Amino acid sequence: MPQVSSPLPVNLSVSKFLFTPVERSAPQTRFWFCLSLTFAAIYGILVWQQAFASEYVVQDDTRQHVFWMQRFVNPQIFPQDWIADYYQSLAPIGYTTLYRTMAAIGIEPLLLSKLLPPLLGLVMTGYGFGLAMELLPVPFAGFATCLLLNQSVWLRDDLASATPRAFLYPLFFAFLYYLLRRHRGRSLLQSSLFPYLLALSLLALFFPIYVLVAAGVIALIPIQWQNGKLQWSGDRRDYWFCLSGLGASFLGVLLYLVTSSSDFGPVVSASQAREMAEFLPGGQQAFFRNGNLQQYWLFGRGSGFFPRFLFTPVTLLLGLLLPVLCRFPHQFPLGRSVKNLILFPRLLTVGIAFFLAAHALLFQLYFPNRYSSHILSIVIWFATGISLTLILDALYRSVKQAGRFRLQSLLALGTALALGILLIFYPAFVSRFPAAGYVQGSQPGLYRFFAQQPADSLIASLSEEASNLPSFTQRSVLVAREYAIPFHLGYYRQIRQRLSDLIQAQYSPDQAVVKQFIQRYGITFWMVDKQAFLPEYLTDNKWRNQYQPEVTTTANNLRQGVIPALQRAMAPCKVFETPGIVVLEARCLVNFN
Repeated sequence: MPQVSSPLPVNLSVSKFLFTPVERSAPQTRFWFCLSLTFAAIYGILVWQQAFASEYVVQDDTRQHVFWMQRFVNPQIFPQDWIADYYQSLAPIGYTTLYRTMAAIGIEPLLLSKLLPPLLGLVMTGYGFGLAMELLPVPFAGFATCLLLNQSVWLRDDLASATPRAFLYPLFFAFLYYLLRRHRGRSLLQSSLFPYLLALSLLALFFPIYVLVAAGVIALIPIQWQNGKLQWSGDRRDYWFCLSGLGASFLGVLLYLVTSSSDFGPVVSASQAREMAEFLPGGQQAFFRNGNLQQYWLFGRGSGFFPRFLFTPVTLLLGLLLPVLCRFPHQFPLGRSVKNLILFPRLLTVGIAFFLAAHALLFQLYFPNRYSSHILSIVIWFATGISLTLILDALYRSVKQAGRFRLQSLLALGTALALGILLIFYPAFVSRFPAAGYVQGSQPGLYRFFAQQPADSLIASLSEEASNLPSFTQRSVLVAREYAIPFHLGYYRQIRQRLSDLIQAQYSPDQAVVKQFIQRYGITFWMVDKQAFLPEYLTDNKWRNQYQPEVTTTANNLRQGVIPALQRAMAPCKVFETPGIVVLEARCLVNFN
């Protein structure tokens, strides 16, 4: 009769497999690393399913930042296009070079924008796992952190956008990972100095605004927490990493300033923005809160310190417990293995500093929330992964000490099971996961019609559908909601003038005004929503209604029965029609009487 083995070795193996600190080369590390990448790949496949759901799908922000790159495939499209030129001027050099290179080998920019996010997710996961191991060398902690990280990221659209900010987490994690490994190796050459500088350089090339944050973290390298107080580091490598990192950051910022265009400036000032409807409540870029200081400083879009999805998934609330857990080493003994936690206060210090600086220099450093939101998310993600591991380890020890069938043990097992289910199956409880922000075009016939028109066609329209045309048809629009961004006044004044002229021409009863507008801008087609001649079409739309006083005057004229000249010409000048949209030929409109 075979002997029944004691449960003790099993318990020991479970403990070693889950909660024992190990080296990078240990079998447990490889297992949990591969499992982390597996979940990242699964989430990426779900993203691809959305991205390739139909022929006309594009990510929301991609409509701004990628459409113009079709010029790399066909230089004839978007000729002298004010909007395309503006967004091209904003693109960092590394970001542009990547898309240009891939276009040269046959991968079109819009296709690349769909392929990239899951691949960036794998890079982010790889460095996220390594970074977690530098904070707590327990592979399960790396897995838990990466799972939470991926769930949180795919409930936002940062990575899915394939815009410059999609490269932030992969490159910033790489920078932090090599920064924490700077003491590995006996000499400077054996350390992580060169990959650290490479990661920093790539960050400057793809998302240069965050090189400032990296430089802030780098400047704090020589300051160490030892023996309960702050003091200067005694390790020469810390100063090498600090000086070389600051030098690379300076060169990265200088390169961005040299290569970025100033043709569309200046950046709007705080005093100017307070006078613009676009930045006030109800505006497209609502920033100011009419005296609501709490909303403005804490939770406001763009202005508030805290991001809206900081604790999504809800499991991330456990990250707030980390300082408490580390203060009770007897109850949470794995906390003794936590290291490099000074990284968190450094990140928070830098995030707060740049948040306040961005408020002081309002809009010169873009939105203040851009600095605090990413930093807070990073800290919470990794703090939660560590906290969850400490808690599960303590629960395991409790079960082991109390015995399997006692009340304390059952409570511990139940808590561990609930945390495990919430950790792994959270996406199943979300109505839409991943929430990648893809927009599916609803007018395929319209897109095919415009795609068949000459490459230098210019379309005038107040329709929301105009935002999709550059991406789906590779044809220029005079103006559209997606491109009416009011940060650079040299650009936006032109957009504002176009909107004003378009509203006046579309609703004027004078045919001469229509003709003059077409000839001034070189319009080829005029796309009109069939509801466009109702007053509510203007007043009930947040984007159109912010252009005053034109909208109010026009709506009142419509209520009084004024018939626009364009409305009278719709039947004879129609060249294409859908159930909700009519396309008019501008040449016909010029000759219409």
